[in-house]
Amino acid sequence: MKKNIPFFKYSAVYAENKKAYTKVLEDVLERGAFILQRDLSEFEKNLAEYLGQKYAFGIANATDGLMMALRLAGLKAGDEVILPSHTFVATAAAVHFVGGVPVLVECGGDHLIDVDEAKKSVTSKTKVIMPVQLNGRTCNMDQVNAFAKNYGLKIVEDSAQGLGSKFKGRLAGTFGVAGTFSFYPAKILNCFGDGGAIVVDQDGYAEALHQMRDHGRNTKGDIVSWGLNSRLDNLQAAILNIKLKSFDEAISYRRKLADVYEKTLGDLKQVKLPPAPDADTNHFDTYQNYEIEAQKRNELQAFLKEEGIGTLIQWGGKPLHQLNSLGLNATLPYTDELFKKCLMLPMNTLITEEDVAYVCQKIRTFYKA
Repeated sequence: MKKNIPFFKYSAVYAENKKAYTKVLEDVLERGAFILQRDLSEFEKNLAEYLGQKYAFGIANATDGLMMALRLAGLKAGDEVILPSHTFVATAAAVHFVGGVPVLVECGGDHLIDVDEAKKSVTSKTKVIMPVQLNGRTCNMDQVNAFAKNYGLKIVEDSAQGLGSKFKGRLAGTFGVAGTFSFYPAKILNCFGDGGAIVVDQDGYAEALHQMRDHGRNTKGDIVSWGLNSRLDNLQAAILNIKLKSFDEAISYRRKLADVYEKTLGDLKQVKLPPAPDADTNHFDTYQNYEIEAQKRNELQAFLKEEGIGTLIQWGGKPLHQLNSLGLNATLPYTDELFKKCLMLPMNTLITEEDVAYVCQKIRTFYKA
């Protein structure tokens, strides 16, 4: 029987726990608690505790968080920031709007930044390396840390897709000057619109972030610096407080789905899967996305669509260095080849193991034909 398995069903996000969400929404609305209220303070405290960091700040979106983190790192006009081309434009945009220059480098076989390739791009203007914790996997941060130390660089993590993932037991977003997270509706920890957070572990950074996200106001309410209007809405924070309680359960469920993909497609030579759960003891992956490499990718995607299965190619099918209109040109042959093959399969808590088995069956049927 033909199934309908969308890549992500946004309309089901609210229905998933409608009663609890309705209750908290009504509570916030009846209190008139919209900006910088106790729900946000509670969420920030809970998120900081989850990550083992001293401070978390709820902000309007993860892009603002990257801009703030780069300012904390002391980035100045003309300074260069190394980042992978396999990321969303927001990563480079944050560098641009702080006055820096994005320098794009290759990713490796795990689709994360290739540190060895990054070494070729270091100049006297390089000040920051920005690893992107992509698809719910944390980079090899031993390599990133050694690279940063060797060249005297600061680390700013783009962990928009990385919340909950670990490298050697340490959580994404806790390695550098600051870590940033996105709560976009399709993320594992999601709200009902745009939202994000930035986390730090140093007291000196906390006051600076307090000002940056709220018009330059200090803790006394006085405007003492230039700041942004980038405050996570209290309504969204209240929703996130509910969802954070079951966050580890959501991760466990995604890892279970990833195991189904692995056991059903792992022997198929025409596809390359992400590392299986627990395949590498150094990594704990959350499977924010399930990005494969597939032969005859375009034909496979069309076939799956006919079978009722939604898929997605990240970033509209173009890595950053192919966005010619932004002047982000670079020669990155590995990433070029990857984007002829990469494809994301359904991966979220709204689908079942039977749904994943159906997807796998159709993929096997396609290659058998």
